[in-house]
Amino acid sequence: MNHRICLIEDDEILGEALVERFEEDALGCNWFKDGASALRALRQHDYSVVVSDIHLPDLTGEALYKKLLDAGRPLPTFIFITGYGAVDQAVRLLKLGAEDYLTKPFEVAELLEKVHHLCEQLIPADTPGLALGVSPEMKSIEAILPRLAASASTVLITGESGAGKEYVARALHAATDPDASKPFVAVNCGAIPEPLLEAELFGHVKGAFTGAVHSKRGFFEQADGGTLFLDEIGDMPLTMQVKLLRAIQDGQITRIGAERATPVELRLLCATHRDLTEMITEGTFREDLYYRINVVNIHVPPLRDRADDIFWHTQMFLAELAAKEGASPRTLHPRSEQALLAYPWPGNIRELRNCLERACVFSQSMVLTPEDLFGDAWQSMLSRLNGQQKESLADHIILHERDYIRRVLTENEWRIADSANTLGISRKTLWDKMRKLGLSKTG
Repeated sequence: MNHRICLIEDDEILGEALVERFEEDALGCNWFKDGASALRALRQHDYSVVVSDIHLPDLTGEALYKKLLDAGRPLPTFIFITGYGAVDQAVRLLKLGAEDYLTKPFEVAELLEKVHHLCEQLIPADTPGLALGVSPEMKSIEAILPRLAASASTVLITGESGAGKEYVARALHAATDPDASKPFVAVNCGAIPEPLLEAELFGHVKGAFTGAVHSKRGFFEQADGGTLFLDEIGDMPLTMQVKLLRAIQDGQITRIGAERATPVELRLLCATHRDLTEMITEGTFREDLYYRINVVNIHVPPLRDRADDIFWHTQMFLAELAAKEGASPRTLHPRSEQALLAYPWPGNIRELRNCLERACVFSQSMVLTPEDLFGDAWQSMLSRLNGQQKESLADHIILHERDYIRRVLTENEWRIADSANTLGISRKTLWDKMRKLGLSKTG
């Protein structure tokens, strides 16, 4: 992605020095020496980062920023340069949504480091499918994917519901199949009723049971030559775990009603939000199957533990939603950025996407406010941000998880199957959470 910097600085010597350093670092730069010309350019062109002096010949940096904010257009990231006498003004700008400020004299290297860091967080339009995020945690996962792609080892991906386990699975498949010529078949084990699971996984022949009027390939055969991703494998019944283990060991499956086995060659990836070792102790998950699927383990941290990825996914989702509508991407009000960071995201990436999509549907503005994102819940969030209520992190997460699940249930008119599908969990898991959180239609 080619980044362009908007520099607003009336000091000739400092301005020339900064332009030279930006261009040395392969950053395009447009230099403006007054606020009016910069304002015109910012209204007509897109910039990755704006570096602006607070004191300009014709207006202050604060006035310029407020004019852009009032216009309701998407705002680039701002870094302000100020003298010691204007620090209060710089702090006010931070509260309005500016990213940072530097006081004169400052090290140019420090400014360049900040600018590069901000540019790295921007999403290019052609982001490859392999990208998982910008946080150190997700970058470390990305780093091991090429090595995993070179092997056929079974991988177990763990993490909370909605944290991005399927993103990791798809990225690994993409690394294995750069030409996108091989199948990737994703199966939510918890979403398929137990009586149908065997037929869905292994297929059946014509006449194998009542209603089997045609032969059908199962997911294993559909994924032959590619990748089979078994999501929420912890929800798989014990009876099916035995049959899955046999299929993995033998490298072949037998359709229901068939007399002969069918060989399959595929990459198996599994994922779960459950603690499988605890399930082994409880007798609800087979130990031999666990060791078969857990040759390599990848843990995906929850979204609340990787703040950089919140904005990365936000930009990606807003761009995607805008493309579907044939419109320009919405942007966030500065207060919304603070709200996104303050919220614990119990539903992780899935909840973030739903939140943004709902806001884009109902908001008439191109700039999304905290009220657009969180509705009536924003006021209670605000009181917590202001320190009026004290609570542990665990209590904070549980409270918001309860609110999130109740909202999804209400939107789906308390239909358990539909709500579980929206949440990306099994019906059993949803029932368990409802009991744990004291959720009922009447309560």
